[in-house]
Amino acid sequence: MSDEYFHSASIRIEGTPQTVYDLVSDVTRTGEWSPICIGCTWDDGGGPEVGARFTGHNRKPDREWSTTSEVVAAEPGRAFAWTVNGAVRWGYEIEQEGSGTRLTETWHLSEFGRDFFRERYGATGDQEIAIRAADARSGIPTTLAAIKRIVESPS
Repeated sequence: MSDEYFHSASIRIEGTPQTVYDLVSDVTRTGEWSPICIGCTWDDGGGPEVGARFTGHNRKPDREWSTTSEVVAAEPGRAFAWTVNGAVRWGYEIEQEGSGTRLTETWHLSEFGRDFFRERYGATGDQEIAIRAADARSGIPTTLAAIKRIVESPS
């Protein structure tokens, strides 16, 4: 499903739901699969539980920046999600599918997020939103493929 402010995609992975969850909930490994996020660190020694916070470090050819995220879902073997600065919700839904797992990644720019971008960037706010949406649309399949590779080819 996809619209201007929401996008999701899924992939089937040969691995258990718990194995997939353990990987995607380890935000310190995000740089291994994300095309933009080069790494994350738990704040204050946190971990994958609701309310925990982490800092993400991001890079695109034209800029680098960091974000603060808060875990909003942490259900081992089922779901892991977080909000970025309260504006964007990223998440993974994990389901048993035959002998493997169906992993779905979602991105949702909230109304608060849309207002934030419009206020911060003024006349170019909607362009900035469109850039973030395009990054999600292209990045999610790349991310899912990389997670699949990692799970199916453990080192």
